[in-house]
Amino acid sequence: MNAPGAARVKHTGEASALYMAFELGEENWKLAMSDGVRAASHYALRAGDTAVLLECIDKAKARCGLAAEARLHSGYEAGRDGFWLHRWLIERGIDNVVVDSASIEVNRRARRVKTDRLDAEKLLGMLIRYHAGERRVWSVLRVPTAAQEDARRVHRELGRLGHERTAHINRIRALLVLDNLRVKYVGGRLWQRWWNAHAGELRPGVRAEIERESVRLSLVKAQMRTIEAEQRKALEGESEPQVTRLAQLRGIGMSSGWVLVKELFGWRSFRNRREVAGCLGLTPSPYASGQSETEQGISKAGNRRVRTLMVELAWSWLRYQPESGLSQWFNRRFAGGGKRMRRIGIVALARRLAIALWRYLEDGLIPEGATLKPIGE
Repeated sequence: MNAPGAARVKHTGEASALYMAFELGEENWKLAMSDGVRAASHYALRAGDTAVLLECIDKAKARCGLAAEARLHSGYEAGRDGFWLHRWLIERGIDNVVVDSASIEVNRRARRVKTDRLDAEKLLGMLIRYHAGERRVWSVLRVPTAAQEDARRVHRELGRLGHERTAHINRIRALLVLDNLRVKYVGGRLWQRWWNAHAGELRPGVRAEIERESVRLSLVKAQMRTIEAEQRKALEGESEPQVTRLAQLRGIGMSSGWVLVKELFGWRSFRNRREVAGCLGLTPSPYASGQSETEQGISKAGNRRVRTLMVELAWSWLRYQPESGLSQWFNRRFAGGGKRMRRIGIVALARRLAIALWRYLEDGLIPEGATLKPIGE
């Protein structure tokens, strides 16, 4: 972040308001507070200690000569604390914003000074500028409700368990190779029969480690089955109509539809197609300065989970919806251009597909030429 002193710049906003910036750490929080005229006051407190936080606010108001009921604006960078602090502040009448950390401007010097204190003061200066009218000084996140945020836990945990399952399987296969035993499938009945026939060929230490790894693999699989059963129960109860509608399109399954709804379409409202693409980071990022013009690719500034999923769904769309307008557009523009052109084209298709799915859920417009699955498939 830039040098200190940025928060001392006078502004034309509210003269009777207090501004508060958080630098949230795992063990300690740093606060910077000012009325926009005086130099920033700095406070340190234990992470999550809301009682001390209220005391610091009272001290800052007294120092600035503000009334107890004076308006308070605050802001912090999105991070591991999530959104509970935002909701806590809003409940107490504090106007808070959660900021995308990647959108905060930084000093471009090779050796820039950086401390939590300076970061908090820099954030405070930008907060004052934001409320003075510079709305593009940073990107403010849209905060989901507590229920909407909690609804993400199911598929996110399922994704992590899937990675753990793969890691356990790869570890078992690597251990088998130590004794020159190679197997393609780990887990299930085929694996159990193979293990019963070949376990005696392994050294005792390797065999014991594989058995312990297999126990952990079984636990992960059991947890995944439990979560998937909960998802099926919710879908059978018709409590997720948007997921069901998306899954009616060939090329999109229940799991993919669940992620799209819980991460994006189920709680975000978009005004136009540009907002949809921008939220996913699927927008171009050109670099033009003087005679130099470079295309840097997509911005990747949005939801990483949905962006990755949309690229996967774009490949699936080409396979299961070959007669659709989107697939025909891709084939005309990119199919004959080699691997590199197809990789570029699939990102463009993912962007168009995301917009088409948004229109499908919002207005009921089925993508041109797309087919629906028969009932019961």
